[in-house]
Amino acid sequence: MKTLPKNCCHKGTKSQRFFNLFFILFSLFSFSQEAQKDTTKINTLNDVIVSSVRAKDKNPITFTNVSKQELAPRNLGQDIPILLNYLPSVVTTTDAGNGIGYTYMRVRGADGSRINVTLNGIPFNDSESQGTFFVNLPDFASSLESVQLQRGVGTSTNGAGAFGASLNLQTKSFQEKAYAEISNAVGSFASRKHTLAFGTGLHNNFEMNARISNIASDGFIDRASSNMFGYFFNANYITDKSQIKFMAFGGKEKTYQAWYGIEDPEKLQNDRTFNPAGMFTDAFGNIQFYDDETDNYGQNHFQLHWSEKWSDKWISNVAFHYTIGKGYFEQYREDENLADYNLPAFNGNSISDLVRKRWLDNVFFGTTFSLNYKTAKTDLLIGGAANRYLGNHFGEVVWTQNYVPNANRYYDDFGNKDDINFYTKASYNITNKLNLFTDLQYRMVFYEATSVKFSDVNDTFRFFNPKAGLSYQLNDKNSFYGYFGIANKEPRRDDYENGSVKPERLFDYELGWKYNTKKVKLSANAFYMNYKDQLVLTGALNDVGAPIFTNSGKSYRVGLEVESSIAITNKLILNPNVTLSQNKNRDFYFQRDGQLQNLGNTDIAFSPNFVFGNQLVFMPTNNFQISFLSKYVGEQFMGNIDSNRSKLDAYFVNDLNINYEWKLNKGIKSIVFSGLVNNIFNLEYESNGYFYTYDDDWSNPGSTTTIEGTGYYPQAGINFLFGVNLKF
Repeated sequence: MKTLPKNCCHKGTKSQRFFNLFFILFSLFSFSQEAQKDTTKINTLNDVIVSSVRAKDKNPITFTNVSKQELAPRNLGQDIPILLNYLPSVVTTTDAGNGIGYTYMRVRGADGSRINVTLNGIPFNDSESQGTFFVNLPDFASSLESVQLQRGVGTSTNGAGAFGASLNLQTKSFQEKAYAEISNAVGSFASRKHTLAFGTGLHNNFEMNARISNIASDGFIDRASSNMFGYFFNANYITDKSQIKFMAFGGKEKTYQAWYGIEDPEKLQNDRTFNPAGMFTDAFGNIQFYDDETDNYGQNHFQLHWSEKWSDKWISNVAFHYTIGKGYFEQYREDENLADYNLPAFNGNSISDLVRKRWLDNVFFGTTFSLNYKTAKTDLLIGGAANRYLGNHFGEVVWTQNYVPNANRYYDDFGNKDDINFYTKASYNITNKLNLFTDLQYRMVFYEATSVKFSDVNDTFRFFNPKAGLSYQLNDKNSFYGYFGIANKEPRRDDYENGSVKPERLFDYELGWKYNTKKVKLSANAFYMNYKDQLVLTGALNDVGAPIFTNSGKSYRVGLEVESSIAITNKLILNPNVTLSQNKNRDFYFQRDGQLQNLGNTDIAFSPNFVFGNQLVFMPTNNFQISFLSKYVGEQFMGNIDSNRSKLDAYFVNDLNINYEWKLNKGIKSIVFSGLVNNIFNLEYESNGYFYTYDDDWSNPGSTTTIEGTGYYPQAGINFLFGVNLKF
């Protein structure tokens, strides 16, 4: 008879610790209110921490800036990719179906492992998978000052090469006045968000601010629950010449796995919340679900930044960082071969159900630096970074049907990576209207890894990434720019397992026009991204739900992006954007029905040809805002062979966001009420899926037939979030 392991739930004093922290914060805030009486206004440095990785208005780069004020009305617990959903060329999805937990974004069809993400100029992408997991930074949006999304290769940045976009996140700088905030939000699927934040205000050149958050949700998908704790702490020393910032932030998450989607068409139609994760058959033939089929991970970041203004022309910035993370995901596995886990048979039986944990224990540390020389005509930036990653991968079996193993470790591997780069960026005003931009980067990557799934790796990659462009200011309203950039990128850890280990190269061409008046702001750019050995998504997943990639040889993306902001009246603003594109593999080869075939030019997987976003914002008063948000994503293939079965249908989703600030005079400065109705028209849609093929020669002896399969990730119908934010 099958028996189950005990459900190891972590009970204790989490809520007690949360409220103890609140009282500490409140006490510090009370002290700062007194201290501020002596605060004098001083001249401070502009924040130059992220200047090395951000594009400026005069640079010939395609980008969009988002301020904290734009994020705030919808910041009710959903993750950063969902908050950025309405930006140009952005497509988002979420495992749990409601934007809380594991969320992902693609830009111009490029997935998260090809989007370079930096936090205050420090790389955030995981060094080996190159993915970005915002679930490890719960409520990080509440600590952001601004966001910049660069599309295409963009400017040189730290970390893995950008093959679709760069996302630069800048956290809050110092606040001259003391403040405190208590934010709470609740919503559908038992979703809730609780945030406490404070700032001491600037006193004798010192300031500090902090935040603690708890976000939890049951999720739209069955058992796709999440429980996340996040924090942020920032201490600043500010003078008119110096700025020293210390930051500590991170989080811990526990999410029930929802990585596998739905393959059964009947369930997709009639049981859209079905989740196969953790499913097994008990001794009586009944379907059961394992309670601890969960992902558990904690990550802590530490950053120290020093910016110094040496003269009117010279500013330097140096940063040191250290990130530590550790966690595992747990799985119930049926009818496994014990020998595969280095376990002995029991009474001659080598097959057993078991529970395994797969661990990742890693650290990431290093330094970034830059020196900026600036005059009326010249803006020169010299910088670079040196980073090291040390990762341990190991697996343990914690239970079998017949006995509990004693600390069994069935694999023990590592992945170590050194990443060093140097760059020089120069912006020079040739005339009052013509600006020349050049950017030269040299990057070295040293990667060593062991795994039971691939031969030992000891690879070195050396990349030269040049970029150049011109921008021309025709008049006060119109400007134009042209850009060319080359980017190179090393394979991921999983790519070695799949045999796709060629580095990739991208040639990016951008041509843009910007139009700017008091009532209309418009930017349009045409792009042509020409790839060599691009690692494209095959559409398939591996045994732990991660996507599989393959080198496609030659491929390209060509398109047009238009972004605008139109003030219809002083109270009504329209912010539409649209992307039209073609995304193709050239002469794509595929093994079909036992024969290698040239399919010609095929669509790149997960690359819709049409993406539209819009925000219609109505502000009847300064403290009241209503926004109607729309997103249309065209039909896309989930594989690269243009199979009709692999099509993911187009969808058009609309949200309604209401924000009202009730201003008070004493004690509480204001109370902000926020409401968000997602998918207001209750559309049934899937924003993501997978597609796989396999050869079947059993049903038709003597021949081979290629069988195709699909799976889908349904998203929630109409759902809501409602929040109240008290500002002191």
